[in-house]
Amino acid sequence: MEFAGIITEYDPFHNGHAAQIAAAKAAGAACVAVCMSSGAVQRGGVPILPESVRVRAALDAGADLVLALPAPYACATAEQFATAGVRLLAALGCDTLVFGAEDPDADRLMQVAALLAQPDLDAPLRERLATGMTYAAARAEAADALLPGAGALLRTPNNILGIEYCKAILAQHAALTPLALPRLGVAHGGGAGEHGGVPMASASYLRCLPVEDWEPYVPLRAAALYTKAAASGLLADADKFEVAVLALLRARPEAAFAAVRGVSEGLEHRLAAAVREADSLDDLYTRLKTKRYPHARLRRLVLDAALGIPAALPAPPYIQILGARKTALPRLKQAMLPAGTSLADLARSGADAAKISELHSKAVDFSALCRAKTQPMGLAFTTKPVVI
Repeated sequence: MEFAGIITEYDPFHNGHAAQIAAAKAAGAACVAVCMSSGAVQRGGVPILPESVRVRAALDAGADLVLALPAPYACATAEQFATAGVRLLAALGCDTLVFGAEDPDADRLMQVAALLAQPDLDAPLRERLATGMTYAAARAEAADALLPGAGALLRTPNNILGIEYCKAILAQHAALTPLALPRLGVAHGGGAGEHGGVPMASASYLRCLPVEDWEPYVPLRAAALYTKAAASGLLADADKFEVAVLALLRARPEAAFAAVRGVSEGLEHRLAAAVREADSLDDLYTRLKTKRYPHARLRRLVLDAALGIPAALPAPPYIQILGARKTALPRLKQAMLPAGTSLADLARSGADAAKISELHSKAVDFSALCRAKTQPMGLAFTTKPVVI
């Protein structure tokens, strides 16, 4: 390993993330590139902290390059999220993909990933879906029938995402070696804990706390960044997000919902009916909920519908650098996709680049509207990269 990559959100960046970067460097990485969600996050929302703050926190903790995972891929299924991140890091020239897992056996995770790509899985998967099981549960049970033990790996969140990374590596024939690291201190979505005397907490736990209570669980320099961001009104405002999403949905014609990513089986009609009646986002999600569709999928669907994310997207067509150490910038010369710090320049590199940059900019503008202090439009194009 010489050039390691990490796919992440860092929302917020915490001690566990810092430990992961340190572990990658201890394992031999001379350079660590981070592919970070920008404009939107996978839970179907906007990042609680803007990109510039999360980028600086990552660089302060040892990352060398931070590139954007554009919003259309950031607010997506685990498979789409992983596929896009792997493509970008492989195109950048990374040789290793580092990720956390509840069961950090990369060979075993790769074995399960290979199984999921086999046609033998199709029939048992369809049988279970026909009973009304969610896709995730049906896939885990079907995989376990063909490879005992696979089901257990497909029921925990970090393992699931790690397997999706491995699937993407196999599908793209990417020159990336997976390096799975144990998750330290607390589980994904868990509360507070510690590892080696260092306080640890999941990002989801921290997002439920006021910023001033994050301090034990985040690096000192990050804590200072977060305090400043809060004082400047840069934190996401849940009330603004709710009103903005509902306003956009109510303004869209019902016919437009049919073209949104993730819509199938008449879900557009259910969405339109829910939009007409819902008086809050929680009410909207409740009206959409069925045994077949998990809450996370519905949150992503709602944001996709609000932002007009289409069902068909090209593969990520460019590498936008959000932050870097000056010593790492020469690595961009070896990139296999257009790479640089100017989104305006990257948007001119082709039709796909123009399409993705427009969708991404729309999401960043939406995110800017949902801050405690409303931010201006155009930040995807005007924000300067963080270079140290």
